[in-house]
Amino acid sequence: MIVVLKRHATQEQVERMARRVEELGLKAHVIVGTERTVIAAIGEKRNGEQQKLESCEEVERVVPILAPYKVASVETKPEPTVVRALDLAVGGGHIGMIAGPCSVEGEEQIMQVARQVKEAGAKGLRGGAFKPRTSPYSFQGLKEKGLELLAAAREETGLAVVTEVMTPGHVEMVARYADVLQIGARNMQNYHLLQAVGEVPRPVLLKRGPSATMDEFLLAAEYILDQGNQQVILCERGIRTFETHTRFTLPLATVPYLKQRTHLPVMVDPSHGTGIASLVPSMCTAAIAAGCDGLLIEVHPDPSKAVSDGAQTITPAVFAQTLEQCRKVAAALGRGEG
Repeated sequence: MIVVLKRHATQEQVERMARRVEELGLKAHVIVGTERTVIAAIGEKRNGEQQKLESCEEVERVVPILAPYKVASVETKPEPTVVRALDLAVGGGHIGMIAGPCSVEGEEQIMQVARQVKEAGAKGLRGGAFKPRTSPYSFQGLKEKGLELLAAAREETGLAVVTEVMTPGHVEMVARYADVLQIGARNMQNYHLLQAVGEVPRPVLLKRGPSATMDEFLLAAEYILDQGNQQVILCERGIRTFETHTRFTLPLATVPYLKQRTHLPVMVDPSHGTGIASLVPSMCTAAIAAGCDGLLIEVHPDPSKAVSDGAQTITPAVFAQTLEQCRKVAAALGRGEG
């Protein structure tokens, strides 16, 4: 249920109502909007709860939440959520550009690409320190050394660091270095990991699993939100279909669909979504036209020498040209960068 408080409710009244919700055996999520505050009352429904809450003088109305995902639902929070990390802003009209290599390979590589994507207009630096690979013999990442190199690149450029965390045991360590914690597609339904990142004060970028439905995707986000972390970004990165001409199929209809059903910002990863570098620029502009709140793009100084995912990685020069095209599309739609 959504408990809508009366306009200009005081902090004391908000806290009192949150306690009342908890007394009824429900979990209270306080959501402060631009005009009023609401409390999402989450838990197993029992008889009489709605009437008991409606009788409180601070309450304007109580509305049932119809979606299976409660806190992520637009019913709970009509205003779009804006996720911020340093100068990176995603959602609410802001288009956040995050770029960098698939893997951190060394100091020279990550510093070079960080400078180049920063100059082109990126506000976030992506790069894998821990790499989940299909083969156990493939490069697994530089681990904590990679995190240290990402932090050094942030120190020089001011870019927000976005990197993947793979296990609950790594969350605390990765959060010491990263500004945004990424949950990869393979871990979208790793519920212990989702709960762990929900407990730390860092924005989370959650990628859709390659076979996940929209409800499963949003319920995965709900695990993070339910722990109190409201800074969640959804990322469409392509799904498995019968097609073989691309690595995955990138369904851009996901973007407007999600924006109708959730207040969370929606990004698109055209690099994994296609697996083909020459298709990335076109899918970037198409994603902006579809209304996405940001892009996650793989960029490497020399993709032919990348230790992972070189085939889907663009050069810094192509990245700069792509951002110029994206700006034109965004401007035509009355939107700006974040």
